[in-house]
This record gives sequence, C-alpha cells and structure tokens, in this order.
Amino acid sequence: MRRRVAARERAALVGLVAGRARRLTAERSLDELAGLAEAAGAEVVLRVLQERPKPDPATFLGAGKIEALGAACAEADIDVVIVDNELTPAQLRHIEEEVGRAIVDRTQLILDIFARRARTREGKLQVELAQLRYLLPRLVGANAALSRLGGGIGTRGPGETKLETDRRRIRTRIHALSEDIEQVRRRRAQLRERRHKTSVPTVALVGYTNAGKTTLFNVLTRAHAEASDALFVTLDPLVRQVRLPDNRELLVSDTVGFIDRLPHTLVAAFRATLEEVAGADLILHVIDAAAADRERRVDAVRQVLEEVDATEVPLVEVYNKADALTVDERRRLSDQNPSALVISALTGEGIDELVATVTKDLALDIERVTLTFDPGDAADRARIARLYRDGRIIAQETRDGRVSIVADLPRRLVGRSM
Repeated sequence: MRRRVAARERAALVGLVAGRARRLTAERSLDELAGLAEAAGAEVVLRVLQERPKPDPATFLGAGKIEALGAACAEADIDVVIVDNELTPAQLRHIEEEVGRAIVDRTQLILDIFARRARTREGKLQVELAQLRYLLPRLVGANAALSRLGGGIGTRGPGETKLETDRRRIRTRIHALSEDIEQVRRRRAQLRERRHKTSVPTVALVGYTNAGKTTLFNVLTRAHAEASDALFVTLDPLVRQVRLPDNRELLVSDTVGFIDRLPHTLVAAFRATLEEVAGADLILHVIDAAAADRERRVDAVRQVLEEVDATEVPLVEVYNKADALTVDERRRLSDQNPSALVISALTGEGIDELVATVTKDLALDIERVTLTFDPGDAADRARIARLYRDGRIIAQETRDGRVSIVADLPRRLVGRSM
C-alpha cells in the first residue's frame, strides 16, 4: 500500500515597513522569512508588506489591513500566517481572532525549526527550554492556540502533554531543564579546561546561518558533517582534531548558525553551547561573501557574540563563497577589508592562506629550542614527556647526568616547556 505524503502547509508571510526602515530591507527580511518557512516545511503562497509609522499595539498591522489579510487568506486557502516580528500575546490573540488562521511569529518559527533539527538530548533540552520560556507569558488567553497544538508550524518540540498544563507545572519543567543544561555547561567547562591543560588550542567557526561554516569545517578537519543549503542544519556543536602536516594539533569547533533577531530565549537556552565560542583561542567569522545583505548579517553575528561575552576572543573575518563572486567584486571586498581572508570552502581556494593565518594567530609557528633537564627530577621527566608530545625532537644527548634536547616547538608553548 502506498503511503500518503502529508501536504505542506500553505503559508502567508506578513512584514512591516515601519519608522525609518527601508522597503528594500523589509523585502529582504521577508525573503529570509520565506526561507525559514520552507525550512519548517511550509509552502509560501502569499506575501503581505504593510507600510505604517509603527506597529499597531493591538493588531500589529491595523484593523483595515487585518480585515484585508483575512479575506486574502480565505481566497488563497491559507493554513498559517507567519509574521516577520515577535508579537505580543495580545497581538497574537487579536490577529488569530480576526484572520481565523493559525498565527506564528518570527520567534516561534525559528524555535520550530530548531525543534525539527535537534538530534541530541542536549539539543532537544535546549530547544524545549527556549520554547517553554517563550510560551509561559503567552498562556493567558491562549486556549485557542493551545487547542490546535500537535501539528503544524509552531507546534513541534515539547508537545501537547507538556504545553496543556498550568503555569506551575511549566515553571517546574523549566526549572528541571535549567538544571540539566547547567550540568551540560559544567561538563563543557571541564572539557575546555582539560583541553587547555593539554595545550591544544581551539578555533571556533561562527557565522550567519548558511554561510558555509560546516563545509569549511569538513575541509579543515576532513570530516563528513552534514552540510546543506537549508537553514540551521548544525545545532549541536561539533569539535574535531586537526593535525597539521608538521604534526601540530588544534581543535576546530562548528557552532549553530546565527540569524538576525535570534530569539533571546534561544540565546539563553543555548548559552552552554555558545560558551564554546567564548572559550575558544580564536574565532573564524565565516561570512557569505555573495549575500546581497552581507553587512546586516555581519552585524547580526557581532550582536550575538556580544550577548555571549565572546568579543574579547581574537577574531578573523573569512569571506566564503568566493567562487560566486566576479573578479571586480573580489577586489572591492579586499579593498574594503584588507585584513579579512577571501576563500571558497567549496573549491578549496584560499584554504592554505587560512591555515597559515590560523597558525600565526595561535602562535603555532615553530621555534627551535635547546632545553636541558635532570632525568632524576620527576618534574623534569614530566617536561620531557610533554616536549615529546607537543614538539618535534631534532636531537637528544645525555652528558654528565643531564639530558639535552633540541626540538621544534610551537611558539605558544615555548614558555611552558622551559
């Protein structure tokens, strides 16, 4: 018997050109919302962009536009209306009453995609915590919305049984999730401390969603992590060891993609994961060089780095997807930001220069040293073992009870081994 394929939800997108915002910016934001909607499994069949001085506090768009939206949704047989802003509980309720369709705001949509993408227990815990924190203030008067949970965009994740509860039980669940995630945070902190003690530096890849971080991660680590044009494919951080041709080692961490107006509940819930970035020795900010709204995306990433206290970590900007640029566009990019690197993770162009930059910035470049030890001293024996582990031994000589070793050692470790 043939299995029926579930029909995709028909979605209407609603955006606002408010205040001094430019229409082009609002249109690009709506394009991004369309990508998010498709990532959540919807088919976008209607777009509405309204110009007004500021959002209506009750209905977001204003009474007249809401009425027109309801008629358009009925004509186009819309299942869900997705609004390109975070709505207040009152706005959500009023729009749903007027339009007669399921209403999902930008925050809820992003949370829904994260719920679809989460694979590990840690990822699922963090998404559930973010969803419950988002839902808690929206429980009052949300009976209609809760009654339709269990299917469709904005309803995945914690599930019906957890959401159709009173405030007290949801707060209890939030507390339990917070404790579980705190254990994750402590475990990650211990792993970072262990890596620090073994003197292996960590490079964190960050960037806007779909900038090509995972493709670059695979190139650097020779791994096979899933890379896709879909949004938010990487939720759970991947950490892999990279061994350079001369035997030097570093760790590369791939992180969740950022996005403009990333929900605060999500940043808070994923703090245990994002602390990997703040604890790194170097950040590579991977930028989609071919994106029309490149600067907006760069600003969005910088804002999230500020939120997770990662602004003090040395950072290198890496413009990816150079294969999609013309020669003139590449030249302009280099002129605008001479310190940045221009690469293509897809074709391998610029990867050698990237590795050389990482080597230099992490002080992995080699210094030849001659060190003398007392083999009868336990501390010196430990230093010799560390020297063999971290460096490349050129010569060793024992004379008058002392051991003299000539070795090539990463510059960042020279002071620690003497």
